[in-house]
Amino acid sequence: MKPSSSNPRDYLPPASKPLVLVLSGPSGAGKDAVLNCMKSRHLPLAFIVTSTTRPQRSGEVDNVHYHFVSRQDFRCLLERHELLEHAAVYGHFYGVPRQPVREALAQGKDVIIKVDVQGAMTIKKKLPQAVLVFLMPPSIDELAQRLKQRNTESAGDLELRLNIARAELKKLGLFDYLVTSYEDQVERAANDIEAIITAEKRRIKPREYRL
Repeated sequence: MKPSSSNPRDYLPPASKPLVLVLSGPSGAGKDAVLNCMKSRHLPLAFIVTSTTRPQRSGEVDNVHYHFVSRQDFRCLLERHELLEHAAVYGHFYGVPRQPVREALAQGKDVIIKVDVQGAMTIKKKLPQAVLVFLMPPSIDELAQRLKQRNTESAGDLELRLNIARAELKKLGLFDYLVTSYEDQVERAANDIEAIITAEKRRIKPREYRL
C-alpha cells in the first residue's frame, strides 16, 4: 500500500482568486462611512465608482465620488452591455461599469461595489458568484433615528424611505452575509467585512466570474 503524503502542500487548494463583493442595504445604514473606513486602511481592494449623468456638484471629484459622463456616453455603455446594473433617479442615470471590474479582477484585486438592494439583485443575476453583503442598523427604529438626524427629508420622504427599507429587509434571504452597523462603530462593521473577505479566500472551491 502506497503511504499517504506527509507534505502539507499536497492538501492545499489552488491559490485564492479575487472576489466581487457587493455592499448594499437601506438608505441611512452607513454604507459610505464603512467604505471610507476601509479605504483609509489602504487595503488592496478596488472600489468601483458608479457612472452618472448627474451634473458634478461643488466639492465632488470625478472618478472619486462618481464618474461623470454625458447622456450620450451613458447610452453607449448601455448599448454595448457595459453596465452591470443601472437605474434612473430623479431624471438622471446611474450605472456600475463592467470595465473597471474586469481590470481589477485581471490584476488579482478584490472588487467592492456599492449599490442599492435592487441593484444588488440585478448584479446577482449577471454574476451569480458575487458575494452579497447586507448592511443594516440593529433595528428599523435606529434607522429612522439616523435618517431624522440627517435632517434632509420631509416627514413624508422619511416615511417613504422607511417603507422602502422594510421592503428591502424582505430580500435579506437572497444575500450571503448580514453586517450590523452599530452607532459610532464604523470600524467594527469594516472589520466584519474584512473577515468576510478572509473567509471567502479560504473556500476550497473559489468563486468564478465571467464578465
